[in-house]
Parts: sequence; C-alpha cells; structure tokens
Amino acid sequence: MTDLSHYRNIGIFAHVDAGKTTTTERILNLTGKTHKIGEVHDGEATTDFMDQERERGITIQSAATTCYWGDHRFNIIDTPGHVDFTIEVYRSLKVLDGGVGVFCGSGGVEPQSETNWRYANESKVARIIFVNKLDRLGADFFRVVDQIENILGANPLVMVLPIGREDEYSGVVDLLTRKAWVWDNSGDPKNYEIQDVPADMVDQVEEYREKLIETAVEQDDDLMEAYLEGEEPSLDDIKRCIRKGTINLDFFPTFCGSAFKNKGVQILLDAVVNYLPSPTEVNPQPEVDLEGNETGEFAVVDDGRPLRALAFKIMDDRYGALTFTRIYSGKLKKGDTVLNTFTGKTERIGRIVEMHADSREELDSAQAGDIVAIVGMKNVQTGHTLCDPKAPATLEPMVFPDPVISVAVTPKDKGSTEKMGLALSKMVQEDPSFQVETDQESGETIIKGMGELHLDVKVDILRRTHNVDVEVGKPQVAYRETITQRVEDSYTHKKQSGGAGQFGKIDYIIEPGETSSGFVFESKVTGGNVPREYWPAVEKGFASCMQEGILAGFPLLDVKITLMDGAYHAVDSSAVAFEIAARGAYRQSIPKAAPQLLEPVMKVDVFTPEDHVGDVIGDLNRRRGMIKSQDPASTGVRIKADVPLSEMFGYIGDLRTMTSGRGQFSMEFSHYMPCPANVAEAVIKEVKERKAS
Repeated sequence: MTDLSHYRNIGIFAHVDAGKTTTTERILNLTGKTHKIGEVHDGEATTDFMDQERERGITIQSAATTCYWGDHRFNIIDTPGHVDFTIEVYRSLKVLDGGVGVFCGSGGVEPQSETNWRYANESKVARIIFVNKLDRLGADFFRVVDQIENILGANPLVMVLPIGREDEYSGVVDLLTRKAWVWDNSGDPKNYEIQDVPADMVDQVEEYREKLIETAVEQDDDLMEAYLEGEEPSLDDIKRCIRKGTINLDFFPTFCGSAFKNKGVQILLDAVVNYLPSPTEVNPQPEVDLEGNETGEFAVVDDGRPLRALAFKIMDDRYGALTFTRIYSGKLKKGDTVLNTFTGKTERIGRIVEMHADSREELDSAQAGDIVAIVGMKNVQTGHTLCDPKAPATLEPMVFPDPVISVAVTPKDKGSTEKMGLALSKMVQEDPSFQVETDQESGETIIKGMGELHLDVKVDILRRTHNVDVEVGKPQVAYRETITQRVEDSYTHKKQSGGAGQFGKIDYIIEPGETSSGFVFESKVTGGNVPREYWPAVEKGFASCMQEGILAGFPLLDVKITLMDGAYHAVDSSAVAFEIAARGAYRQSIPKAAPQLLEPVMKVDVFTPEDHVGDVIGDLNRRRGMIKSQDPASTGVRIKADVPLSEMFGYIGDLRTMTSGRGQFSMEFSHYMPCPANVAEAVIKEVKERKAS
C-alpha cells in the first residue's frame, strides 16, 4: 500500500490574471513533469489546452495533473478565475484536501478572490497563500497581506519576506531559517544561492519571525509556556505547530515570489509538503441516504474499506468521455463493477488513467486518496457516487448554482438540428452549471449559463469543436396568465350529423385558485345529470386548455373549476362530447374572468463592496426590484431583493460597471406576480407581432 502521508491533493485558485496557470507551469517544470516551460501569453501553457483558453489567455476548465516533489506525490488541479466559471473552482475544492491561493502582488485581493475564498471556507479546505508577480510595477507584498486580513477576514501567517521591490525583486528571506534565497536573472529556477539575511533587513526579519513563532506556538500549550519563559522551540516543533494551525484553518502560511521569473516556487513546494494535509488528515466525507440526510457513517480514507468515490468532473475529449474521480476509501481496479447510487445501475471500469493535463498514463488500479480519470463511463454525471455494489453508500452530493442568463440558439443549417442536440447534451454532462431547454411557446432551444462569457464560450465550442454554426437570439421571458374574477356559466355542445350525434351540457364555476395551486377541478354534481363516468372527460377538456391562455398564449396558472350541474343524452352523450364541451366552455368563459398576465420574479442576491451599496440599490429599484434585506459581511454587503426576470437581462455587465468589477450576484426563480399594465400591454403586443410574422 502506498504511504498516504506522502500524498497532497491540492488546487491552485485565484482571481483572473493572478498567475495560477503560470505557477502551475513552474511547479510542473521544477518537479520534472515538463522540460519546456509553456507560457500563458504565448498560448502554450500545459494545462490550458482548449483553443478558447489559448486564445483568451484564461483558464476555462479545471485541469488535473500529477507530479512528484521529492518522495511526495502531488495531484494538482489548476482552476479558472473568471466569475462565469466558478463552478469549476467549486467542484474542484469539493474533492481537494488543500489549496494554494494565488494573489497578484499589484492587483491584490480582487472580487473573484473573495468568491473563491468563500467557496474554500465553505468546503473547509486548508490553504497556503502565494503572493505572485512581485517583480511587477506597483507590486507590494505587505499591502496584499493587509488586504487578505481586512477584505477576506483571514489570518495570513507571513513565512517569508521579499528581497527588493518591483524590478529589483531578487528573492526571499525564509523567516524560520533566517536564510536568504536569491535567484539570478537567467530565468532558471535552479540558479539560486542561499545567503545570509541582507544587512538592511535584519531588524524586519526578527520582528516578523517573532510574530510567526508567537502565532505558531499558540497551537501547543507546553511550547507556549516554554516560549513565554524565554525558551525558543526547535524548528521541527514550530513546523509541527504551523501544520496543525493550517489544517485547523486558524491561519494561512503566506509566501511570495514571481512565478514568471521562476523566483520563490521551490519554497512554495516545500510548504505544500510541510503544511498542507495528506488525505488522512482531513475530516472524512459524510455519507448520506437517498433523501440527502446524513447517515452518521463516513468514508474514511483507507484502502481496506469498501469503495467510495465521487465523480467531480466529466470531460469529453478525443479519446472519449473521461470521468474525473476522487477515491475516498477502498480500491478501484480495471475490470471492477461499481454501483452508481444515483442511477441505481452498475458499470464496469474499463480503463483508469492518471491525467497530466490532456495527456495520460494508463493504470491498472487506484486507491483511497487518488484522483484519477475513468474512461468510457456511460451514465455517470458530476456529483454521482461510485461505490462497492455489496456495500452501497452515497457521498454528500454537490449543489450547483442556478444559471443567471439564457439565450436562444438556432442552427443556421436546418440539417444540423440533431447534431446540435447531441453536442448540447454532451456539454450539459460536462458542465452542470450549463442547462438546455426547449421553450414550449416558441419551440426555440434556450441555453442557460452563469454569465455572458460562459455562454459565449459554449457557443464557440458548439461552432468549433462540434462544427455546428448557430444564430444566437435574445431570450424570451416565460410569462404566465391567470384570472382575477369568479364566473358562473353554462355551455352546451350539440352536434347532429346522421347516426349517433354528440351531446354534453355543463354548468360550472371558474374562479381564481390559491397561489401556486395550479389547476384544480372539483365536481359537485348530484342526481346523475352528468354521470360520474364523464367527470374525468370534463376535467381533461379543461386541463388541456390550461397550456394556452387567451391573452398571449402563455400557460394559465392557479385556476379552480367546479362542475355544478349539466345534462346528458342517453344515446348521443359520450366522454368525447363532454371533453369538447369543456374546451368550448374554457374559450367562452375565461375572457369573462378578467384574465391577467403574470411575470416571473427572481430572488436576487447581490454581493457588493460597501462603497457601492447606494448605486446597487438605486439600480435595483429602477429595475422594479423590491429590496428585502441588507446584511453586512466581512468583505462587503449582501443585498437581497425580488426583481422581475425581464429587468435582469444584461445585469451582470451593469453590476460590474457599477462596482468596478467587484460585484457578484446570483439569482433563482421565486414566484409569479401580476405584470403592471404597461408591461403587460407591451408583452401582448410583442407576442402578437411575433405570431403574425
């Protein structure tokens, strides 16, 4: 069995452009995985292997890779930083044991850093911090440390101090050993010397070293007592305390460097080994039942226990479908049969591969603590649990945010409709934050995602990867209709055309139903004027009409219909006759019941820095929003509001403009509400014009 204490499952996450991918490239080079260093700005980074990533210079998909530093094995996931792809960060953090938060030395803590930090806090992932790009103009290590404290509400534990500023930056002083690591300007990470602390930094080094030791020894009462009595703990004891505090999330060891110039990365790798947890040191995953309630059992990291594994990412590439899987307990071997607890079906494991970005290495087996990809799984989706069929269990599933924006797509070439459908279903499997549905009213295919860039990239993938050229329209809001008045009415359906005729008479009441009750039918007929066997036909007739209201053809909500009386003919009456009578009654009476248009209202949750609260609230009011609450948080203010969906298109762009790019928002459907008269008139007019054209 492999020694799991030598495993580190880590993720690298940060704001756009903080240098995550470049840092990953340096790690791969230093650990001997790559011999040529790929640059993001040249479009040659190992982990940015999609065309869209290379062109835009951003990471879109999280990429998994494995490498070794000394006798320690690193499973590394490089995640995207852009707000539209936070789902990739979220699902990666879910399966990692530790993380490296990369911050830009000049940009500091940016909005997406805040979101990613929040996700990491929620997932209880231990982290170390790397302040990157210290060779840049305006870079300031101490300012970024201050921002981490004040904006993120975190406790950074400074482990190194930078030597020189901006273009004078040459290395770092390791506070624990009081040694300076100084790199030359050749760009070779191995060209460094370990020297004494520069004379002008001695006092500063002692000041920060004292703070470091004071914070560390708080993890051990005996060491703290000895330290207060003037006895300095050994280096091993200090490291042990730092490791304990890091795993407990009491503080975050903070390092610095310039990944691009190859300065400071070795110390970061040593820190991953020294301070981030192995798979056995993190809290085991709770197991849940099919309703999602915790069972009290845990997937303990141990290869002797039954198999528990979580599929956290599906990717379709030139070799077929890959299912990225984190194994929590047990072993997985080629040829094994595993149970997917979500579908209740078993699948056979064909091939297991260890990923290095987009190349792979075949494996015969994998065990607890490993992150591997399985090739050719049929019905597995993100968040599904794979387990031993003899000992079934479900791991806590992932919860994905609802999409916030949608657009209509139509293939330019009508023959590509089926091809587009297949491509979209593959894309939905890969990305749970991407959804596809067919608009019942217009028949259009609507794609939904986390933001404009997200959908831009999806359309780009449709065009380039799947060769489906599409036209992108603007989305239609799914309005609904209802009635506001009670109507008592009668309708007779009578048809005579030689032979048996058709006859059905119904007396009924149509009235507004309870909110969210949908369609309710009740019969109060007594005395057999409408025989009991025809009641379901009357209900079916009314129900079939509810899909199309009379104002603009949107489905009708919250209507109660009561059948009071009627008449039938012994020969001419039939179920069909009463069904037709109900349809006629609907067309006759709904216009009399004062129909009204309803619009979907969204529950909107906006996160904004404090200095932009006024602008954000003013803008939500202009969008006919109702502000529900304002809650101050450590990094800003959370505003909750109810806003009509029709007013929310393009909101992400406006919010970013208002908040200098620092605002975030999410929204989900809340309820339907009556439209103001002017809005209803405009919608009805637009629908009629669309139908006429």
